[in-house]
Amino acid sequence: MFQTGFAAGMWKTNLQSANAAAVSVPASKQSQRGGLAGLSLAMLLSSLGTSSASVALPVLTREFSTPANHAQWVVLAYLLAATALSVSAGRLGDVFGGRRLLMMGLALFTAASVLGGISASLGMLVGARVLQGAGAAMMMSLSAALVGENFPKEKTGRAMGVIGTMSAVGTALGPSLGGMLIAAAGWRAIFFVNAPLGLLAFGLIGFHLSSDHAQPRAQWSRSAMDFAGNFWLALTLAAYALAMTTGRGQFGMGHFVLLLAAAAGVVLFLRTEAAAHSPLVPPALFRSLPGLPGALTAGALVATVMMATLVVGPFYLSISLGLKAAAVGVVMTFGPGVAALAGVPAGRLVDRFGARWTVVTGLKGMTAGCMLLAILPGSAGIAGYVASIVLITASYALFQTANVTAVLKNVPAERRGLVSGMLNLARNFGLITGASVMGSVFTWAAAAAGAPATAGPDAIAQGLKATFAVASLLAIIALVVMSQQRHTEIGDKPGESRRTP
Repeated sequence: MFQTGFAAGMWKTNLQSANAAAVSVPASKQSQRGGLAGLSLAMLLSSLGTSSASVALPVLTREFSTPANHAQWVVLAYLLAATALSVSAGRLGDVFGGRRLLMMGLALFTAASVLGGISASLGMLVGARVLQGAGAAMMMSLSAALVGENFPKEKTGRAMGVIGTMSAVGTALGPSLGGMLIAAAGWRAIFFVNAPLGLLAFGLIGFHLSSDHAQPRAQWSRSAMDFAGNFWLALTLAAYALAMTTGRGQFGMGHFVLLLAAAAGVVLFLRTEAAAHSPLVPPALFRSLPGLPGALTAGALVATVMMATLVVGPFYLSISLGLKAAAVGVVMTFGPGVAALAGVPAGRLVDRFGARWTVVTGLKGMTAGCMLLAILPGSAGIAGYVASIVLITASYALFQTANVTAVLKNVPAERRGLVSGMLNLARNFGLITGASVMGSVFTWAAAAAGAPATAGPDAIAQGLKATFAVASLLAIIALVVMSQQRHTEIGDKPGESRRTP
């Protein structure tokens, strides 16, 4: 899995001036580079946390003499914690200071990694993964938020591109790195390797990023935390994620109960927010950032589309195209690899042409790539599949970098953590939903009754076409949503000088 959600008026003149004073840009390019290296490493580690552990499941099944569905909790525990706590982590960063909380997240992630490496039982390992996921929630939510506080606006796109690149690198590198570490030193090595990297990121961020004490937080007292709202939101997200990620594509009574619990959690969360003195997600946030709902919606839809490439790809390559396991692994790295390579250029395009053009161009490219896979003739073979995936993932890098940059670029410092957490949540929501929904579409279209591995090449090819026909529709909806946004609602201010490509 990919690794990885999200004031009144227009922030009044006094808040705007306070926000301007809050942004403390490092004095030298060396400090900017060191700070960006620390933020990028934090994002890399959070991505590795999911993808590297997944390859260890067969080994853990044998090591602890446990069924595969029990070992699966090593991955699920991390995913659930990282998803359920993403918005709360962002809000805590706004209250206590983003740099301070990010360093706490890194310390927790590093300590939990060591705990995972010395685990003597599956239960202890799962507990360590919960703590690791909590640390990752802080790392993912606050890394992007701190870019806006430590880099000038004209360089924000490039910095976001670097962070997005490291996230993609972690996703692509995780399985291969995990496999090599397990082969060389055993499964514990995939946890121990995080310790020196986590310490390095901790040092870089502590030394190079500006301190939180320079940021005015008069609007956010520590007593203003909406603990009830945090609780109901975390419980709701955990129930939904659990319903969508267990059962290997089968839907039973347990899943129905979990979805009912998630729906009840939404109602309780909304009621709590309506009565809260300082709600976790203030309604005024959407009035002051009218482009935020569209950005969140498009982010979730695009993540759902991206998950389709991971759900369908291995079956199509191995069964329809007849590739061996090693060749499937090589071809599957093209997607994350292209996204990684495209991240920095995407950031430069955002800085040069503006967020609106880059967002729309990225969504058009994703739509075209999905349509190609939906009508792909069998004669296109590996070349046709790879070309389509390259188009989809390069366009995804454009969209993701521009979307995050556009939303966070003009958000006041005291809200950046919360909004960044919401963006991260939207992304995780899409990935989790995509794993279940797109997998179900594929299974249904392949007529394999929940077991795609038993279907023939033609059935798998039909499943691929149907899945990406649905993905094309989702990409078109995202394109319509973002195309309808006014120019200033997705990050570009009136009068900003932008070149037209």
